[in-house]
Amino acid sequence: MKTKIAITLSIILCSIFTYSQNWGNVLKDAAKSSSTTVIDAAKTNTTAGKVITGVESVLNGTLPAAKPSLTNDEVINGLKEALNVGTNNSSGAASKVDGYLKNPKLFIPWPAEAKDMREKLIKMGMQKKVTEFETSLNRAAEEAAKKAAPVFKDAVTGMSIGDGFAILNGGDTAATHYLREKTFSPLKDQFMPVVKEAINKVKVTSYWTPLATAYNKLPGVKKQNPDLNDYVCTKAINGLMALIADEEAKIRKDPLAQVTDLLKKVFGKK
Repeated sequence: MKTKIAITLSIILCSIFTYSQNWGNVLKDAAKSSSTTVIDAAKTNTTAGKVITGVESVLNGTLPAAKPSLTNDEVINGLKEALNVGTNNSSGAASKVDGYLKNPKLFIPWPAEAKDMREKLIKMGMQKKVTEFETSLNRAAEEAAKKAAPVFKDAVTGMSIGDGFAILNGGDTAATHYLREKTFSPLKDQFMPVVKEAINKVKVTSYWTPLATAYNKLPGVKKQNPDLNDYVCTKAINGLMALIADEEAKIRKDPLAQVTDLLKKVFGKK
């Protein structure tokens, strides 16, 4: 016990003398207070109190455990794992019935380039067929999402990251942003066959053709023939990226979302 007090006093005195301007205040605090020891009196001084608290934590073994140090490789692997976990969860959610159709964040609308066409068709009494076509676009995206995970994971695996810490310390969706920025074009190329297959399966063209035929017969209109494969593919990827971003933010903030040891180590509380 005497040894502990001696060590404490020594450290306190050394620290206080380092900030000698506070020493006079410590003595004044000691004189004014009813404390019976220099340590108790010193605790009433802000600077000294901080020193004492730290010293006592060391002596009592109550200091919080330090977070394990991270290497850049561990951070990079952790970021990729977060994206893969996010991809699994996102593709699972998006591929459910109404995963795109009933989610305002993902909903695929009528192609903007054919906006005038939509308005004229509705005026012609074809609202039902317009809605059926829009539904088919979203059904195609939902179908494609069922096979999205492997394609996205390939993109994540092949993604080159130099400074993992810059992404780790970036915004809540920094890794997803990096994924989009670095892999969107090749990802789209790989995902396109999946989307084409989905479009054929849900028969998007069968909903589009009657609309295009009716519209293109109107005098003076510009014939419309948008690339539906490209449109659905781009919109489907955008929707999945939005969900992956949400998952990344969750992993960064919610310990329950850190479902692996690596995620806990990289994203756990400091």
